[in-house]
Amino acid sequence: MLTPVTVIAFVLGIAIGAAAAWLFLRDRIRNAGAHVRSQFEPKVATLTERLDGKEELLGTQKSKLAEQENEIRRLNDQITSLKSTQSQLETTIDKERRAAQEKLEILNEAQKKLSDAFKSLSADALKSNNESFLELARTTLEKYQESAKDDLGKKQQAIDEMIKPVKEALEKFDGKIGELEKARVGAYEGLREQVRGLLETQTQLRQETGNLVKALSSPRVYGRWGEVQLKRLVELAGMVDHCDFREQQSIDGEQGPLRPDMVVMLPAGKTIVVDVKVPMGSYLEALGAENEEARQTWLKDHIRLVTDHMTALSRKSYWDQFDQTPEFVVMFLPNETFFTAALEQDPTLIEKGARQRVILATPTTLIALLKAIAYGWRQERLAENAKVISELGSELYKRLADMGGHLAELGSRLGKAVESYNKTIGSLESRVLVSARRFEELSVTAEGKQIESLQPLEQTPRHIQAPEISGGE
Repeated sequence: MLTPVTVIAFVLGIAIGAAAAWLFLRDRIRNAGAHVRSQFEPKVATLTERLDGKEELLGTQKSKLAEQENEIRRLNDQITSLKSTQSQLETTIDKERRAAQEKLEILNEAQKKLSDAFKSLSADALKSNNESFLELARTTLEKYQESAKDDLGKKQQAIDEMIKPVKEALEKFDGKIGELEKARVGAYEGLREQVRGLLETQTQLRQETGNLVKALSSPRVYGRWGEVQLKRLVELAGMVDHCDFREQQSIDGEQGPLRPDMVVMLPAGKTIVVDVKVPMGSYLEALGAENEEARQTWLKDHIRLVTDHMTALSRKSYWDQFDQTPEFVVMFLPNETFFTAALEQDPTLIEKGARQRVILATPTTLIALLKAIAYGWRQERLAENAKVISELGSELYKRLADMGGHLAELGSRLGKAVESYNKTIGSLESRVLVSARRFEELSVTAEGKQIESLQPLEQTPRHIQAPEISGGE
């Protein structure tokens, strides 16, 4: 049993850890209300992104369509300008044709007048000159006619050459306008498809939103979400399932079977029981309240649910069901705003929980507690590893000492073997080979074979200098 002083010290440690964790996780708890909703709206977010993509694509199609319409207007302006130029050229051609025609008419009329004038003169007086004059007039008239025809042909050719590029440009513009019209029709068709897809997406979004609202109204979903949040926190703290904590462990209590959401293992075989409570229904209703009175009503119901959970959790007396467990249980609220809203309604909530041996914990305070526990586990493992390393070092030192003795003995025997070898070589050279070489003088030897001189070994085994291995020799 822990004394009240120990409990107060532990609570103060949790508070200090909460402050440190607040600095560590302050970005995670910002906009908690939106974060809660985001936890339950993955499909809505996905559909919203798809809707945004559709709207962006629709805007792109509209921009392309506007650019094509601007291009069509520009081409229409150019066509209008070219048609105006063509009209001016046709007017100029008509004027030139009329001027040439008028010149021909003037010449014909002059010829007729000259002919009439000559007829009125005396035939006898002018007979000799009439024919020559008429011939001269006819020649002059023909020259004027040929000149006028040549000028008219050249002007017609020049006008045709001027009109030809305009005509080709108009034909190209007509083809371009046809292509743009086809593209515009295709763009409108694609736009209709996009709008149709957008409507289908909105319909699906409404259906998914309705399903999400139904899912959020289920307490079972609340509880499962809280358990997932708790497991994420312990994993974030660096703890391992079935080693540092156990989930949904069943035990037999005085009031029947009990199954806490999590049992956190402490060093030296101790444990802390953590139970998840998610009083979300009333809190969400308070967030969606239309006026302050309704909001306060739902918040009062929220604090009632929190205190009821505390009372029910205290009655389970988990500290009596586990060995070496502190006389309190941790009640985990998976969102900071649940605790903040309850504390605003009842500032004595923490003291009430302490009297009932229930410690209220939010993600901020629980992560600090879990990190402290994880640090304790790391220190415990380091101590165990240090002990194993010490034992291994002692054993290795002993084995090295034994091996040094064997090496020293082997070196000694090698030295004795070299000494015996040298003695044998000396005896062989001085006593045996001297007599054997006399066979060479008597020509009694094997063909191509001679007795080689044997040299003694000058090397000796090196002695081990390390006192740890040589045993202080």
